[in-house]
Amino acid sequence: MDLQFKWARFESLTALELYEIIRLRESVFVVEQACPYQEVDGMDISSWHLSVFMDGELAAYARVVEPGVKYQQPSIGRVMTVKQFRSLKIGRALMAEAVRFTEAQFPRDSIKIGAQVYLKEFYGSFGFEAVSDPYDEDGILHIDMIRSSL
Repeated sequence: MDLQFKWARFESLTALELYEIIRLRESVFVVEQACPYQEVDGMDISSWHLSVFMDGELAAYARVVEPGVKYQQPSIGRVMTVKQFRSLKIGRALMAEAVRFTEAQFPRDSIKIGAQVYLKEFYGSFGFEAVSDPYDEDGILHIDMIRSSL
């Protein structure tokens, strides 16, 4: 499996790259999860964007939001793998790269995420620990999790 990782700031994304990211995020988070919410939330401008390509096709995506924008800490969010690639376990490679990059960019900070409850063990395998009770966010149960800085 040959994966290519591409990091970009919002302002360096081409119109086509941004369109594809938003199209796929909406496909997963709004349509597939039947969750009508404002997907474009204003935080993309203050984020690093990670696109994972397989054979030239966008297969997975995540963003790292800078400290002080969503949470006091940097945050990894909008973590998704395109449906046709999920059986390949690309999500693990995506999350490992997102954690590596975030720790390199913000070495003194812990990383905070708002995770869907059913993914608690997945994120736990990357060192994230639950720090809240489950709460409803747009009709889906979430939990706040933190990975402490080293």
